[in-house]
Amino acid sequence: MIHLRPAKTTDAGRVGAILSEFVDTTAWMPRIHTRAEDIAHAGSMIAHGWVTVAESDGHLAGFAACDGADLDALYVAAAWRGKGVGSALLGHLQQQSTSMGLWTFQANARAQAFYRHHGFHEVTRTDGQRNDEKLPDVRLEWQREAA
Repeated sequence: MIHLRPAKTTDAGRVGAILSEFVDTTAWMPRIHTRAEDIAHAGSMIAHGWVTVAESDGHLAGFAACDGADLDALYVAAAWRGKGVGSALLGHLQQQSTSMGLWTFQANARAQAFYRHHGFHEVTRTDGQRNDEKLPDVRLEWQREAA
């Protein structure tokens, strides 16, 4: 069973570790921040009140960081991928919002398919010159359908 809750400051290490794990296990993703910087970034997002974590069986399985209508991050620990954690996090955020947008990398076909499955559509692509990684990216947006 997946339990969602607001992140606490004490979650920063585990949230940062999930970020680091993604970078470490994704061949096309450059490491531009240290693992300590990943934890500091996680702590900053938590301090802003943006982070919801997903727990299952006592483990932090994933997290989402949303700043208003901007989905800043959604990551699932490798051991928990494909088990509904990402869908639970995104569904929770969609219930609280009427619209949402995000950026993902063009190379991240799995993320693009996930977001499209959840009602997002592509609005633009860039060459990546404006992001830290300098990787081509894509903007996806979601709008709640009128009742």
